[in-house]
Amino acid sequence: MATLIENTINMIKPLDAKAMDKARARQNLLTKPEGSLGRLEDLSIQIAGIQRKTIPVIHHKAVITMAGDHGVVAEGVGNWPQEVTAQMVENFLIGGAGVNVMAKQAGARNIIIDIGVATEMKPNPKLISRKVAPGTGNIAAGPAMTPEQAMKAVETGIEIVNDEIARGLDIVGTGDMGIGNTTASSAVCVAITGRKPSEVTGRGTGISDEQLKHKIAIVEKALAINRPDPSQPLDVLAKVGGLEIGGLAGVMLGSAAQGIPVVIDGFISGAAALIAISLAPQLKDYVIASHVSAEAGHRAMLEYMGLSPLLDLGLRLGEGTGAALGIFLCDTAVKVLSGMSTFAEAGVSESNEE
Repeated sequence: MATLIENTINMIKPLDAKAMDKARARQNLLTKPEGSLGRLEDLSIQIAGIQRKTIPVIHHKAVITMAGDHGVVAEGVGNWPQEVTAQMVENFLIGGAGVNVMAKQAGARNIIIDIGVATEMKPNPKLISRKVAPGTGNIAAGPAMTPEQAMKAVETGIEIVNDEIARGLDIVGTGDMGIGNTTASSAVCVAITGRKPSEVTGRGTGISDEQLKHKIAIVEKALAINRPDPSQPLDVLAKVGGLEIGGLAGVMLGSAAQGIPVVIDGFISGAAALIAISLAPQLKDYVIASHVSAEAGHRAMLEYMGLSPLLDLGLRLGEGTGAALGIFLCDTAVKVLSGMSTFAEAGVSESNEE
């Protein structure tokens, strides 16, 4: 019997080439020199192919922020205690975080998911509690989670985005919260891309040179102990990943299966995308990289996946902040395609260049 993950992957279709050709033809008729809006033109054409519409629409937007804890914090890989994960979730719920402000600016609803916070969160109507486990195990001592938990995390992401699609959804952004998750993401990056830990392990929330050396050593130790199989993405997730990383991978798969463009945030969303695209290579065409993070390994992730970031602002906050900016740009791109006049409509003479 096929699993939810398998069924979802099988639903991901190639982009609609006819819709893209028609969108490209319209772009070339708009009152501007061809190609003068650069990536915005490319974005509108890509989204036309994803939505299978000559003129795509973006009315309903969401940023899904997944929160989960990581046992590797016991190794002293950062400066923040584990309790901060739950505290930041509470901040999300009152609207006081960066992602709240940026999602609101982009006109997107912010969906907050507890998929693996170690603390038992108080019930809140704004919090969707889908806890797979109260955090992961310490990857420097053993696997992050069981294979069953890894699969459940991905399935939970698919279910979450399906619920949001039922509410109305034209584009989705991914975000994260989890103290220790840059260490797990570095391990995922090494396992899948084959890069060295020293090349892709960064400073996270801002650690010293000595702390960085220690963090790199922990990533090396986690990989040596767990030996994740790069040909088996769910094995990588289970051995060195995170619950929120798995959940976000599921969001990406579920969105693509339903013809929804996915705007990914930074390093942790990048790790989720590595898992998701390894599971379903055809997913890549549905993924839009909002920015390249200041975190060391993010550029390597994007290069491995063949994704070109829209922005380079030195961001490294996570939460979905970069994704919200990316959604704004996608919305702008689509509105240009639909709202600008053609030369004929405006009565403007076209270029006479051959």
